[in-house]
Amino acid sequence: MPVEFLGIAGTNDATEIRPRTTASSFDKEYTLKLARAHEDFGWDRILFAYGSGAPEPAAAASYIVSHLDRIQILLAHRPNVSYPTFAAKTFATLDQISGGRVTVHFITGGNDAEQQREGDFLTKDERYDRTREYIQIVKKAWTSREPFSHNGTHYQFNDFVSDIFPVAQPRPNISFGGSSEAAYAVGGAEADIYALWGEPLENTAEQIASITAAAKAAGKPRPRLQIAFRPIIAPTDELAWRKAESIVEQIKGRVAGNPVFSRMLSLTAPQNAGSQRLLAIADSVDRFGKAGWTATSKATGGGGNSNALVGSPETVAEALLEYYDLGIDILSARGYDLLDDAIDFGRYVIPIVREEVAKRDKKIQGVA
Repeated sequence: MPVEFLGIAGTNDATEIRPRTTASSFDKEYTLKLARAHEDFGWDRILFAYGSGAPEPAAAASYIVSHLDRIQILLAHRPNVSYPTFAAKTFATLDQISGGRVTVHFITGGNDAEQQREGDFLTKDERYDRTREYIQIVKKAWTSREPFSHNGTHYQFNDFVSDIFPVAQPRPNISFGGSSEAAYAVGGAEADIYALWGEPLENTAEQIASITAAAKAAGKPRPRLQIAFRPIIAPTDELAWRKAESIVEQIKGRVAGNPVFSRMLSLTAPQNAGSQRLLAIADSVDRFGKAGWTATSKATGGGGNSNALVGSPETVAEALLEYYDLGIDILSARGYDLLDDAIDFGRYVIPIVREEVAKRDKKIQGVA
C-alpha cells in the first residue's frame, strides 16, 4: 500500500525548545518557506494546527495553496468555533482554491480550559456527540445538491443548500483523533483517517483494535491510520542520542514556569486520554522499539505529539517501517527545528522508507 508523510505548517519558528524569532505569530515569509521545504523534499501533506489564540488555519492554508502547486493540506478545525454549514462552505472554498488538496481534521477538544477560551462549556461526552453531528452535517453540505433541513441535538436549520462544492469527489477526506472510547466510536463511524500519537508497537496495536471494532460496530470499513512522532536524527545513532539529550534539557528549561506553555499544557495532570496514555507509558519505559523515546513526552506532560524517534536516518526509517507493517500508512513527523528538521527528514529518511515500502509492495505482488 502507498505510504504518505505529514509534516507541520508552522506559521512561525517557535517550538518547545525556543521562542519565536519572527515579529508576528503569522509570519508570511517563514510560513511559505517552511511549506515549500516540505513540498521540495518529498512530503505529501502539511498540518495547519488549531489553537484558541493562534492564527486562523484556513486563512493561512489559503495563502499557502495559492503559492504552492503540490503540497496537500490537513486543516485542523474545532466544531465549537463556527456553524457546520459555514464551515462546510469554508472548506469547500479552500478545496476549490487548492484544486482538491484539502483534508479536514476535526478536533473535539480534550482540555476544558482551552475550549472555554472560545465559549465552549460542554462536557467531554457532549463535545464528542456534537462532533459526530457536526461531521455528518458537513458531509451532507458537501454532497447534497438539494436543500435539506436538520433538527439535531446541537444544530437546527431549515432549507440549506450550498452553492460551493469541493473539487475532491465525492468529498474531501475527514481526519479524526483521540484515545478514549468515545473518540474511537466517533472516529470509527465518521472518519476516513484516524490519527494516533506515537506509542510503543503493542500499545498502538491495542488502539488499532479498538478503532477497528468501533468501525465494525458502525458498519464502516476501518479508517486509514496515521501515527505521529518527533524525529531526532543525526548521521549516527550515537550523535542522535547526544542531540536528543540536549533537546530534552532545552525542553525542560523552556517549559518549566513558562506562562505560554502553562496555558496550553498540564505537565502533571492532563485531561485528555491521549496525554494520559503517553504519561503512563513514560512512567513505565524510557525507550521502546528500535528508536522510541518517552523523555520528550514526559518533559511536556504528554503534550500532544511528543514521543520521539531517535537515531540515524536508517534507524528512524526502520522504526517507522515497523508501524507501516502494523497497518499504518500515514507517517507524521515534526522536529524541534521546524525548517531544518523538515529538510533533513525529507532528504534522508523519507527516501529510505519509500524504497522499503516499494520492496514490500513488489514482494506482495510477486514481482522479483
